[in-house]
Amino acid sequence: MFYHVKDLQYNAHVSAPDPRFARVLLEAFGGANGELKSALQYFVQAFSCHNPYPDKYDMLMDIATEELGHLEIVGATIQMLLGPVNGEMKDVVENMEINTLMNGNAAKEDFIHQAFTNPQFLVTAPGSPMLTDSNGNPWCATYVSANADLTVDLRSNMAGECRAKIGYENLIPLTDDPYVKETLVFLMTREVTHFQQFEAALETIQPNFPPGSFQTSPKYSNLYFDLSKENEARGPWNEGESTRLKEEWQYITDPLEEVRSTNGLVDRKPKGTHRTEKEVKEMDTKLAKERSEEVLSSVPKGVMCWCDCQDKEK
Repeated sequence: MFYHVKDLQYNAHVSAPDPRFARVLLEAFGGANGELKSALQYFVQAFSCHNPYPDKYDMLMDIATEELGHLEIVGATIQMLLGPVNGEMKDVVENMEINTLMNGNAAKEDFIHQAFTNPQFLVTAPGSPMLTDSNGNPWCATYVSANADLTVDLRSNMAGECRAKIGYENLIPLTDDPYVKETLVFLMTREVTHFQQFEAALETIQPNFPPGSFQTSPKYSNLYFDLSKENEARGPWNEGESTRLKEEWQYITDPLEEVRSTNGLVDRKPKGTHRTEKEVKEMDTKLAKERSEEVLSSVPKGVMCWCDCQDKEK
């Protein structure tokens, strides 16, 4: 159950209308990394957590709801930045300012450029934010990522918070309004907060690497193929020990020869790793069973009720 409290989580202010920046700010409203995307992504992800991971369900729903609040903050800021546009558009018959500019003079072009750099602010929804990005492309459900595997979804959320944080970071220098800057700093900061919350939640799931249940083949997990023949770069991504599996990187200097001599890698033997194919298969079976039972055991028998409410007459 949702209800709307009319107080904004952060009380947004605007010094003066700025339709140009209002258009740019649409990225945070209806863009691929905007607040609506985050809200719906966490909302959808929460459903598969309801029974097996009620604590994660609670967290995802809380953050999803906060993101809707952030959407309202961004929308309110856009509305204030658009200033009197809506009122002027309503007065199309008599006194609208643009009527005095219909004689082909330069002022008409300047008026349109100042107030309506996004045509939708003029034609489709005058003076109001729309669920589009800054170029008018409509918000799309394909922005939402939900895999029903917490180790995957939480990592996706962490990456999404990073992209959203950088988005606000890039927006801040584009406005001179100190009030708007303060609002953007608040929103940017909450992205970092959510990143840490998702990261902490991920750490409560062990093991959580690799993502999912299957542990990957030790024949291929530590191979680095040198596929560029000039200025080969070496670093912790191709030498020394791998970050999570703790395997020794195998640097393949001649990938073609390696592929041909091992029957397309099929006959390659694991090197530089403590893991064996047998151990991996046993771990796959064990972890897959544990994860499956974790979910199946949480599904109630008989009549199912989403909430804790019970029919007291039964």
